Amino acid sequence: MITLIGTGHVFDLREQISRILDEKQPDIICVELDERRYAALLQRKNGDGQASSNRNASFLYRLLGRFQDSIASQYGVQAGDEMLTGIQFAHDHQRPIAFIDVPADQMFSRMLNEMSFTEKLRLIISAFGSMFVSRKQVDKEIDKIEMNLETYLEQVGDKFPTIKRVLIDERNQHMVQQLEKAHEDYENMIAIVGDGHIPGLQKLLEKDDQSVETIRLKELRKEQTIPTNASTASFSVEYNGF
Repeated sequence: MITLIGTGHVFDLREQISRILDEKQPDIICVELDERRYAALLQRKNGDGQASSNRNASFLYRLLGRFQDSIASQYGVQAGDEMLTGIQFAHDHQRPIAFIDVPADQMFSRMLNEMSFTEKLRLIISAFGSMFVSRKQVDKEIDKIEMNLETYLEQVGDKFPTIKRVLIDERNQHMVQQLEKAHEDYENMIAIVGDGHIPGLQKLLEKDDQSVETIRLKELRKEQTIPTNASTASFSVEYNGF
């Protein structure tokens, strides 16, 4: 069984994810990270400040990262804490960790090279505007997205076709390959990924006759003890956990 947990990279989902991991006791933890981002998260966790891997990144990448960090701070967490929860469980229970995502720097560089001027301009305008988004606005927007995620993804594809292809579709293909490779050696698997990837991953895995269970972000949100309409933005560029 492959269990897909759909998260938002800016929310405090640590308690919910820990409970699921304790209940399911997976043989392996798969995370939507590459090894460089994993090292950067550990560096941040250990109090080393901003990850050095981002210091030489493009201006746009860093701008979008600052947006994500800004939203996360409004929810009392740091972006990526849900991934650290899975990693910590693996360390505490001597479970292996699989990094199933593509290298972020290479992916983002290729995406920018392949984007049209119009698409880049739209992205820059969107990124600057997003720097001033409030938590209330994020809540309202994500509530609408969760009502029909597939329609939202289609709209993203219309406005940002390269982003949709590179950040969602191609990454889904890559992550499925990594999940199926790990599944050759481990039966009970959990993958922690952005919720925006769940529909595509589930479809591809079931097409290959894999047994899949999904736990969606909206289910995790309902379990939060503090009343809130919190939803996710993940913009690196990964709005709604892309």
